[in-house]
Amino acid sequence: METALENLYKQGQVVGGVYFGLGQEACSCASAYALRKDEWLGPMIRNQGALLVRGFSPADIMMQYMAKSGSPTKGRDASSHFGDIEKRNVVSPISTLGDLIPVLAGVALGARLQGKHIAVMTYIGDGGQSTGVTYEGLNFAAVQNLGLVLIVENNLWGYSTPADMQFRVKDLAERSIAYGIPGVIVDGTDACQVYDACHEACERARRGEGPTLIEAKMMRMKGHAIHDAAEYVPKPLFEYWKRRDPIARLEDYLVNKKRWLTPAENEKLIAGVERQLEADRELAMNSPMPTPESAAGGVYCEPGCHEIKPKYAMPKSVTIGDRGEKPSAPKRSAAVHMK
Repeated sequence: METALENLYKQGQVVGGVYFGLGQEACSCASAYALRKDEWLGPMIRNQGALLVRGFSPADIMMQYMAKSGSPTKGRDASSHFGDIEKRNVVSPISTLGDLIPVLAGVALGARLQGKHIAVMTYIGDGGQSTGVTYEGLNFAAVQNLGLVLIVENNLWGYSTPADMQFRVKDLAERSIAYGIPGVIVDGTDACQVYDACHEACERARRGEGPTLIEAKMMRMKGHAIHDAAEYVPKPLFEYWKRRDPIARLEDYLVNKKRWLTPAENEKLIAGVERQLEADRELAMNSPMPTPESAAGGVYCEPGCHEIKPKYAMPKSVTIGDRGEKPSAPKRSAAVHMK
């Protein structure tokens, strides 16, 4: 899908830029599969795979980038700035990175006030993790024992700033110790490892045991956006991570190692994906642009335009003791490194 988006951009069909998650597909997709349907996701701009898992179509994402009237925001925004709080439980990305963390903590708190422990998941990059709001949101979730699963996508670059110029710690998961919560390190190019860690974190959240920080180590295989050629990245680094491509690794795992797919079945699967992408691309291309007069609609909230009702039950008042099973003295341990 992202390759199709790149081609649309080169054809002049995209309004604005394109942000790729190439090299990070395993993290986006496998993590989202750990959530249940009634739980919540807050993606960032590179987590387009997570949007597909939550039920958005490639056509939705293509039309969004093309600012078409059929896009989720009806042409009012571009890139991945859209969500769905009615059916898919997806909170729209926020450009000021880190701000999604307290928002998702609030979603978990709202669910608990309605009598339900749920898992909520969002992401932050290695650069964004250094922001104050990241600390504030995660610390609030830890103190309140909320079911936040925070995935730190350590893709080695904060725009053009390398990791060793951003922070002194070797592993960002070590920062979990300061919050008194579990920290897990996974290979972000291994879909199975990502899913296992996220599943465990979501199960903890559902038991009312609070947040988890997961650091996924991987490489951003394109620049910050399509306008960025990433000349600052050493070529051997690209070569090293190219050999660890998440899609190629999963394909090898399914076809050659586990033999759960035959080569013929795999080719048939890929051909089906290609057909779907072509159909969705045609649908997006043929979708009309929004009419000029439609720009005046949806600017201000009007009565009944988006009534927000409780998702789980009517909220109730709680006491401090109702925050879930919170140990009097948090266990402090080093981050877990899955190998």
